Amino acid sequence: MKKKILIIEDEKNLKFLLGQALKEEGYEVEEAIEGGEAFRKLEQGLKPKLILLDLLLPGMDGYKFLTEIKKDARYEKIPVVVISNLGQEEEINKARELGASDYLIKAHFTLDEILEKIKKFL
Repeated sequence: MKKKILIIEDEKNLKFLLGQALKEEGYEVEEAIEGGEAFRKLEQGLKPKLILLDLLLPGMDGYKFLTEIKKDARYEKIPVVVISNLGQEEEINKARELGASDYLIKAHFTLDEILEKIKKFL
């Protein structure tokens, strides 16, 4: 059975590239453009093995989404890898304090490096 990954990203090109790369690696991919949509998918029974999360999103942002899932026993164990353009130490620390498993700054990582990080968690 394929492992499911939920990508929460509003940037269409990045979401597409990540999704394609993950599918080529044999993962099943679900997508959402903001936290509220992603949370609804979880509530409807989606059980991802990992979540890739942008922080700057329309609607429910990544920080709020992280806060919500980490206080819910049904979802708190799902690893969340933040992929963001925000690179300040305070933003990285805030995401980690809220429960992010890892934090990648978009401009600093190639697609292959992101895939390697994902494999590490799965």
